[in-house]
Amino acid sequence: MEKAGALLGRDEEQHRLAALLGAARNARGGSLLILGEPGIGKSYLLTETARQAGLGVLRLDGYESESAMPFAAVQRLVTMLQGHHAVLPERQRQAVQVASGAVDGPVPDRFLVGLGMLGLLAAAGTEQPVACLIDDAHLIDSESLDALAFVARRLAVEHVAVVFAARDEEGFADRIGGVPQLALTGLDVDASVRLLNRSATKPFAPSAAAAIARATGGNPLALIDLAGDALVHELPDLGLDGAPVPVGQHLEAHYVRRVRQTDPGVQPWMLLAAADSTGNVDLLTVAAAVLGLSPDGGDRAEIAGLVELEPVVRFRHPLVRSAVYNAAPGAERRRMHGALARAAEQLGLVQTEAWHAARAVLGTDPEVADRLAHSADLAARRGGLASQATILTRAAELSPPGPVRDARQISAAEAALAAGAIHVAHRLVDEIDPATVDAVTRGRAVSVRSALGIFAGDAAGVRGATAASLRAADEFHGHDAAREQRALLTAFDRMCNAERMVLGTTHDALGRRLLAGAGVADGPLSVILHGLGALMLEPYPLAVPPARAALDTILAQPDHEMMQMASVTAALGAFLWDNDGRTAALTRAAGAARDAGALQLVDTLLWVMALSELWGGTLRRAVTFDELVREVRRAMGYDAENVINAAVMAWTGSPLEVVAAIADGADETGFGGVSSSARASVAVRHLAAGKYQEAYEQLTPLVTDAFLHTTPTYYPDYVEAAMRSGHHGDAEPVATLLKQLADANGSPWCDGLAERALALVGTRGAAGAEPHYRASIDALGKTGAEMDLARSHLVYGEWLRRARRRREAGEQLRLALRHFRHSGADLFVARATAELAPLAGTDDNDSVPRQFDLTTQEHTIAQLAASGRTNSEIAANLFISPNTVDYHLRKVFQKLGVSSRRQLADRLTPASDDEGTTTP
Repeated sequence: MEKAGALLGRDEEQHRLAALLGAARNARGGSLLILGEPGIGKSYLLTETARQAGLGVLRLDGYESESAMPFAAVQRLVTMLQGHHAVLPERQRQAVQVASGAVDGPVPDRFLVGLGMLGLLAAAGTEQPVACLIDDAHLIDSESLDALAFVARRLAVEHVAVVFAARDEEGFADRIGGVPQLALTGLDVDASVRLLNRSATKPFAPSAAAAIARATGGNPLALIDLAGDALVHELPDLGLDGAPVPVGQHLEAHYVRRVRQTDPGVQPWMLLAAADSTGNVDLLTVAAAVLGLSPDGGDRAEIAGLVELEPVVRFRHPLVRSAVYNAAPGAERRRMHGALARAAEQLGLVQTEAWHAARAVLGTDPEVADRLAHSADLAARRGGLASQATILTRAAELSPPGPVRDARQISAAEAALAAGAIHVAHRLVDEIDPATVDAVTRGRAVSVRSALGIFAGDAAGVRGATAASLRAADEFHGHDAAREQRALLTAFDRMCNAERMVLGTTHDALGRRLLAGAGVADGPLSVILHGLGALMLEPYPLAVPPARAALDTILAQPDHEMMQMASVTAALGAFLWDNDGRTAALTRAAGAARDAGALQLVDTLLWVMALSELWGGTLRRAVTFDELVREVRRAMGYDAENVINAAVMAWTGSPLEVVAAIADGADETGFGGVSSSARASVAVRHLAAGKYQEAYEQLTPLVTDAFLHTTPTYYPDYVEAAMRSGHHGDAEPVATLLKQLADANGSPWCDGLAERALALVGTRGAAGAEPHYRASIDALGKTGAEMDLARSHLVYGEWLRRARRRREAGEQLRLALRHFRHSGADLFVARATAELAPLAGTDDNDSVPRQFDLTTQEHTIAQLAASGRTNSEIAANLFISPNTVDYHLRKVFQKLGVSSRRQLADRLTPASDDEGTTTP
């Protein structure tokens, strides 16, 4: 685009970009996505504003031929930032190096690579403020785009600005959600006419100029290039009839004419360059030699104003490339791709060779398909799931019909699903005919279809997912024992999601299948499946030993093996009433997922951890985990949680009608587990308010229609609600059953709750209740279940007050109040305070933790810093940069009036009970 007048009419856009870059100079990092049609001026606006801003510029361009090469753009950016690798923690440094192909190592998650890139850019910005400009971002490979979008969302106090420029094609903007957008539209008529006449050899008549301006929509490149086209001057009525003018079509025809007017040596070189969007000069030079083209074809194309050759081949505009490529016959295009494939082979560019070889083929070609499959394996090793899916899809297309083609097709669908490319996964799996494929492929297809149904929130899919996983396991049976056992674990997980709403199978049927699946192969999965089968089928005392063996097996696994077992771990922990084991396993799993950058797994694990804390922990930790879920979702580019934790909402005072509406919505979508936990939490809210009949009515359906491991955790609340609402006959057998569970599992947590239930039902008369209250407090004092301990102090204090033992009642109620406040269970504070008021001892200031004006993120950072974590470790925990950690710590120090980390522990609420659980 010609410089004169190129930025006419862009004052507002320039101001916004200048503000972004100016903020980066002053350590207020930020990002922007510029969207617009071809020729609208995205690239020039980007370049000119950055030039004027005086920042260091790191420029990346998207290339179509790299779109299936995982982390290709990241690799180029890593090269630019080579001098800053030493600042990264080892795990991030390794992830970046593996992704960029520098070393072999564990497959990195794209978000962990993004965290590493954030660290590199932040380090570069400390030397000189940096603007990372990413042009044609819609052509960048998916893995790089996810990583760079992560960086853009997490910028805070860095001297860094990240700006994307892209066409909004196929929902591109949604892929990098969370990044502010600037829609670049055409120039207004006045600016368009000025630019048109400035670019023309002779001015247009005012009416014709205005018509052209309207017809082009104010597209600057269209105005500049059409201004010099004699054909346009011969169309004085252009646009005057009100019909839209296809600017792209006019421009493509214009560029085709320009190419055809060049000498014959330029035209085949232009087609060769159009067939390879990387602009790799060496590749094009070798390919031109393969074809016997003149070596100076590129130079002559540059002289003609069609391309630039430094540092890579860049077309004047993408429409030049598409015009040249689309105007050529298919046979000529394939000949060019064939030459490029041979050139790439000579240069050792494996993935580029496979990409071009695939485009040189008409029909099937097993040899090229094999090379593509190898390229897909290389992509997978670098963490390129989206690229793997793309490459395998083409490999399947080039493979003759048969098992190899089917296997590549389903592998592509699985990779697309894992990468979040849901529509692609749908298309791929729908093309698989279950009647013609082998059993293993059929089972894999069933699994993919089931996962897609859950992702879409389809009620039938969610409710039928357990049965679907069982069908998959049946297909794998006798062919692939590992897949069979994993499908059975998935079936149990899906049943936990749906609970009572499951369709297509029963608890007993699943239990029997789990036990049968445990026998198909030895190993950890066998032990876990046996424990889950026993949980579902055996009487409780007989089920405890195999369930204990299953949880112990999970705890003995390497951390990375635990990441996929959130529901299984939580279920076994709840069944055994083993809060310590459950917490330890979930914390390790979440930590491993965090270290791997597997944010989708971190999201799931934090959600489960938040729910687990409500039964057997503290509300303070539950809220922390719930807020971290939202933080992780924002890091991934989403506005809110995938599934709202209505149980936490109920505990924290959200309107009950809102909680009920969410529970009803969960029922409608088949997530029965979300619904039941929400309703049980509403019952707790009623108990706290002294509305015992309402609590009883809320809990009765959950207790009478029992579901596996979750219903027993509601027994203590049910006993209290039933006794206080006059339903003694319902409460007594449940209290007895709870004590039998405690005797069988040996859990102090379960025993403490059972003793409280026995005290409430008064099995030995009023005088006989006191030993149960004391036993409850003693047992719960050995656990981390602080809210349960507080409630035992509360009901014991209430009992003592009614027994007119005022001093002892006051002691118990003050202890209850202290634990309620420390654990964050404020919903019970009013009830405890009301009981304490008549005892003339309501002043309890010493029991109130010191409160400071800290945000959730500041409090989390402060807790981690107080526990001895470094800034780099805290940054990795929270998916932010060390600079951001330092910024928040300085604010914390100021608010708390401290000057060192050593003083933080003294100023914060005691955190010993949060060791290792505040953040995973």
